[in-house]
Amino acid sequence: MNEQNPEKSKTIFSGIQPSGNFHLGNLIGAISNWVVLQDQYKCFFCIVDQHSITVRQNPAELRKCTLDLAAILLASGIDPQKSTLFIQSHVAEHSQLAWALNCFTGMGELGRMTQFKDKSKKYSDNINVGLYAYPVLQAADILLYQADLVPVGEDQKQHVELTRDIAARFNHYYSDTFNLPDVYIPKVGARVMSLQDPEKKMSKSDENDKSTIYITDSDSEIKNKIKRAVTDSGNDVKFSSDKPGISNLLTLFHIATNRSIADIENEFQGKGYGEFKSATADAVADLVRPIRERFLLIKNDKKMLEDTLKNGAENARKTAFKTVRKVYKKIGFVQF
Repeated sequence: MNEQNPEKSKTIFSGIQPSGNFHLGNLIGAISNWVVLQDQYKCFFCIVDQHSITVRQNPAELRKCTLDLAAILLASGIDPQKSTLFIQSHVAEHSQLAWALNCFTGMGELGRMTQFKDKSKKYSDNINVGLYAYPVLQAADILLYQADLVPVGEDQKQHVELTRDIAARFNHYYSDTFNLPDVYIPKVGARVMSLQDPEKKMSKSDENDKSTIYITDSDSEIKNKIKRAVTDSGNDVKFSSDKPGISNLLTLFHIATNRSIADIENEFQGKGYGEFKSATADAVADLVRPIRERFLLIKNDKKMLEDTLKNGAENARKTAFKTVRKVYKKIGFVQF
């Protein structure tokens, strides 16, 4: 298949933090894109646990979230035969390259990072050096694998631009060493909004547990959340800006069944919200169930999960080691 697809010669790096429960919005917004990309590109998918500790973490919870996230990624369709899936802290070269790149990054560049400013306000009691310098670790993540493309949202574009600046600066001083990555903006999929406040995106940090559908939710939990979801005045099942509640449920129905919004609207014309919500609940439960069941099987097969992550780290290290060795040689470190 690789020989028939020249895009496989291009490399993608993408990372995801192991924090909190994984929800339907994460699946639709990020992981569904990863599953498609792995058939088109050489992909390195990384669980970035080192980035997580810029904010205080409960150690046991971090370990659990890391392994749960790995199991969910595999259950959602990430195939270790097609992609390299690994944990960031298992590949020491991430930290090694980050230190070298710190010495090629200006204080002013990091001080301008929007996310640092935002997180400094949010975590004002713990403004640490890691929080300030984590864009350099992110640059190391990307440059280690000579990535051509980095799938990111709007909030991360600034960091990819910084990565390019750091790489270009190093290349200027020491000849071509790093590939300059480009931002890859995935096709915009449907946005999954909160079930209790459809003006906001679905979020794992939402204090109202009824707002969010988690991949680990049972069928009955999913159905109850959707049946209790906020709706709008009137009883027309119609996608409209003045009907955010019903529009969100229509989006969920569309995602779960791959049917067009117009087709769903026609089916429930004149039938009212009750019947529509019930059908939506069944469709979403049917979507999540096989992922949840695969997740539980993978999570409980600890040896398989461990072996998959070990193999992924070993594969990642082969590429990462070559990059670090090249960098160390160019900057003058003694190597035997």
